[in-house]
Amino acid sequence: MQSPIFSICLGGRLHSWSRPAVMGIINVTPDSFYEGSRVDSCDAPDLLAARVRQMVADGADIIDVGGYSTRPGCADVSAFDELRRLDAAMEVIRSEAPDIPVSVDTFRASVASDIVSRHGAVIINDISGGNHSGEDIWRLAADRRLPYVLMHMRGATPARMMDDTAYSPGAVAATVMRELAPALHRLSLLGVSDVIVDPGFGFSKTTGQNLELLRSLPLFAALERPLLVGVSRKSMLTKPLSLSPSEALNATTVANTIALLGGASILRVHDVAEARQAVNLVSLTFPNLHSSSIPS
Repeated sequence: MQSPIFSICLGGRLHSWSRPAVMGIINVTPDSFYEGSRVDSCDAPDLLAARVRQMVADGADIIDVGGYSTRPGCADVSAFDELRRLDAAMEVIRSEAPDIPVSVDTFRASVASDIVSRHGAVIINDISGGNHSGEDIWRLAADRRLPYVLMHMRGATPARMMDDTAYSPGAVAATVMRELAPALHRLSLLGVSDVIVDPGFGFSKTTGQNLELLRSLPLFAALERPLLVGVSRKSMLTKPLSLSPSEALNATTVANTIALLGGASILRVHDVAEARQAVNLVSLTFPNLHSSSIPS
């Protein structure tokens, strides 16, 4: 058996992966950028149930559920509405796939706490990198011994994401790592043992900077953390190729393959079956690719 490329504690048990994991996206929002990912958890529970079953059948290792759209220009969503959407979604997910690890995609500590306590979510995926809830969400991860996804974004919410996209040419990855360093240090001091790094593709970065970041992923091995990559159907792929998000599956698979060759430990995707195929083929072709990337 291959040695694990990364291990994290989920629900009090250590889980290890010998190949990159696939995280399937479920957006219980009316306005996420990719229309094909949207589902109303309150009004269309049967559609959501079918989507969960399909993701599991296609080989999802983790389901990431979000109730707040992060597309550019998205409207603010109250904590009440976000929690209402997530509550309904988690009821369906737990009914259809009671054993699959669930990541809650939220930057609000109060929302994360409720979903973790009442529905057993085992990962916190915070796109704000702590900029919204500050140490409250970090302390929640520490107190509950939950893995925490630390994403790079300049700003506290998507609506207030900083437009400053100034990075020195050739130094996007180095800048991202430098800006994540204080949070990584503080998370360590607070006792969050499982931190997953997300470079934040599409957030506070131009198309060219996103593509530079994609080809610079091997540099993130220096952080010695599992690396999550989420490029699925994003504008960094659709704009240069003049595609709509619905037309970007092939481009997404190519970008996911580049990410895997660059050391990605987790792919966050809308299309689980295609991502699983990419993972399997890359793992068969390069069986030792991740062998020394992440200490287990």
